[in-house]
Amino acid sequence: MTTLVDKDACELLDADHIAVKHLFVEYARLAFAGGDSAAAQKLALAQSICGELTVHAQIEEEIFYPALREAIDEPQLLDEAEAEHQQAKELIAQIQQMPAADAAMDELVAQLNRAIEHHVKEERCELFPKARIAEVDLDALGAQLKERQQELVAAAGKPPGRAAKRK
Repeated sequence: MTTLVDKDACELLDADHIAVKHLFVEYARLAFAGGDSAAAQKLALAQSICGELTVHAQIEEEIFYPALREAIDEPQLLDEAEAEHQQAKELIAQIQQMPAADAAMDELVAQLNRAIEHHVKEERCELFPKARIAEVDLDALGAQLKERQQELVAAAGKPPGRAAKRK
């Protein structure tokens, strides 16, 4: 079994995709169940989703996308990925400004989920395959991504358990 230490860049980024998908599923479960008791849990989950996606987008934009721009000759793919990040950032900002987890937040989180599902599909089906055949060291890139991810998580004051999961 591959450990997180052994993950190349694509595997590390996809592990993030899977982790945030689990958070979206849990949020949707709580939103469907309804009730005031779920509101605090939904708010915490929404903040976790936003935090995870913010760090993920930042490491992609700082490290992964620039490396791919040099290695593959398809700038439109990376331009589209960055545009999708901007859309996600706008939804994240709206979610983070909400004082309570209500129906409006449920709708914004659902919109963010759909946007992220689309983005992940494109990365998995188009970008990652091109990265794998390009002349880029995905193992070294994965190590850079992991290191930067841990720095950002630590700077954000996340519990050490989140960074430890990335080891």
